[in-house]
Amino acid sequence: MTEKTFSIESYNAVDIYGVNDRNVQMIRDGFPLLKFVIRGDTVRVIGEDSEIEQFGKKFSLMLMHYDKFGKLTENDVEQIIGQPEDTGFYAVSETGSDILLHGRQGNLIKARTMNQQKLVESTLKNDLVFAIGPAGTGKTYTAVALAVRALKNKEVKRIILTRPAVEAGENLGFLPGDLKDKLDPYLQPLYDALRDMIPTQKLLSYMEDGTIEIAPIAFMRGRTLDNVFAILDEAQNATIPQMKMFLTRMGKAAKFIVTGDITQIDLPKNQQSGLVHASQILQDIPGIGFVLLDETDIIRHKLVSRVLNAYHQHRE
Repeated sequence: MTEKTFSIESYNAVDIYGVNDRNVQMIRDGFPLLKFVIRGDTVRVIGEDSEIEQFGKKFSLMLMHYDKFGKLTENDVEQIIGQPEDTGFYAVSETGSDILLHGRQGNLIKARTMNQQKLVESTLKNDLVFAIGPAGTGKTYTAVALAVRALKNKEVKRIILTRPAVEAGENLGFLPGDLKDKLDPYLQPLYDALRDMIPTQKLLSYMEDGTIEIAPIAFMRGRTLDNVFAILDEAQNATIPQMKMFLTRMGKAAKFIVTGDITQIDLPKNQQSGLVHASQILQDIPGIGFVLLDETDIIRHKLVSRVLNAYHQHRE
């Protein structure tokens, strides 16, 4: 048996151990073969060399994660303990500034996983990028952050966020209100992301003067989008003609990101997803990037990964 001591003297112990030592309990559960003696700012670990070495690597990554994001949640600890070292939290690029935005209330908005960082880098290299992956992987949020950053840096003059208004078990005709009232629930995730990144009055001003526009994909027909950062969200529910129509709206000095989850297609069975079709025929075109996100990129509640894995196993 070996004993090794780790120090967190330069950190607030509560931030690392968690409220009521919840993070500590996650660590104990993640390393059941080790004995932990925690006093103040020291963590004494007793066990086999290989287990202690593995814990040391994970613990360093937890501290690194805290340094980068200013917090360490139970979900963060579980993901760090449970994921291979070459994925997820560990492979985020450390080169250059990875801060995309300073959001509301001082929140730092960054790429938080390897594939989110790939999305950032691909957008720098390409004017059209497809980000495909399951729920909770930060596709939309990262894309909106990139758009807001481009607007703040005066790289574009406007942001356009669009979605197909596809009914997922609900009939639009039975929803109350006018057309805007009927469509807003479908566009709510885009509003939510913007509210995290732009002060309320500034956001209202942008939306009133058209600097930021949120609309169903049908409203894109016949337009040429110059000096625009455009995002097509939930693109798996765009038909092939809709996808072609959207992609051909690209004007001068424009950036387009298309996001979607090909496992959650709500189109009628006789219609093929425009996202699936586009990913098949556009892969090898220069200037178009494809980024695939997966369960290792999920940054929602820890149960989301487990739910998706259960559905994936059932489908297989």
